[in-house]
Amino acid sequence: MWVADNWKDYEVIDTSGGEKLERWGDFFLVRPDPQVIWNTKKTNPLWRNPNGHYHRSNKGGGEWEFNKLPEAWQINYKNLTFNLKPFSFKHTGLFPEQATNWDWFGDIIRKEKAQIPDKEIKVLNLFAYTGGATLAALEAGAHVTHVDASKGMVNWAKENAESSGLRERPVRWLVDDCKKFVEREIRRGNKYDAIIMDPPSYGRGPKGEIWKIEESIFPFIELTTQVLKDDALFFLINSYTTGLQPAVLSYMINTCIVPKFGGHVESNEIGLNVSSNGLVLPCGASGRWSKK
Repeated sequence: MWVADNWKDYEVIDTSGGEKLERWGDFFLVRPDPQVIWNTKKTNPLWRNPNGHYHRSNKGGGEWEFNKLPEAWQINYKNLTFNLKPFSFKHTGLFPEQATNWDWFGDIIRKEKAQIPDKEIKVLNLFAYTGGATLAALEAGAHVTHVDASKGMVNWAKENAESSGLRERPVRWLVDDCKKFVEREIRRGNKYDAIIMDPPSYGRGPKGEIWKIEESIFPFIELTTQVLKDDALFFLINSYTTGLQPAVLSYMINTCIVPKFGGHVESNEIGLNVSSNGLVLPCGASGRWSKK
């Protein structure tokens, strides 16, 4: 498992009964987690008095209960600053487990820049959400095209870039359907050194386009290979969908990318350390391809 273990401002303190107790900077949250199917004693008093608790409803969805939690606050990861706020369906605007991927591709970008300082490394970030991967790529020295169907998420990503001192870095912020954008880039003949994608299990584009990951992901990966440069550096796909296990991600990358570009494929679960017991909470899976 790839573990995001370099955080100082974030911590999973404990897990039990379908929930996790977390520290986000100076604040403590209790949120649902479908992976936590065990019941252990909740001895930490923070379980009973967190700053925010998302209660899931038996009818679907749920609601937040707050206790001296600000409307918004910030945490840092290395040189990056993220603006957080509790919003719909338990989320805060950040997936901390993705830091293990930020470190991975950040190292690739930095090594390439060290070898070829004048090279413009173009990264395409699809389903880019609030920009964690965008910020990590910008900070490493890449040029980034950030694409998400939600205007609100793109604006949030811009705020994160501003807070991280990266707003003036070379980045394009685009509110668009990812599939239609890639199709247009193919027609334009535009190519990228790297692609990052974090597709949802289900979603709608800005004009009502339907996305179902089990039906859409393999042809979409095939499509994106057409905008990868012949000497591309890396490809990253993340999945929070139960059916897309690491082996499935490896199979798709090996089928779509390796025959055209060669290179090396790895896939694994990603996770976060639980500080109270030393175990690791699984948080999805990632598939990685690199040229070297």
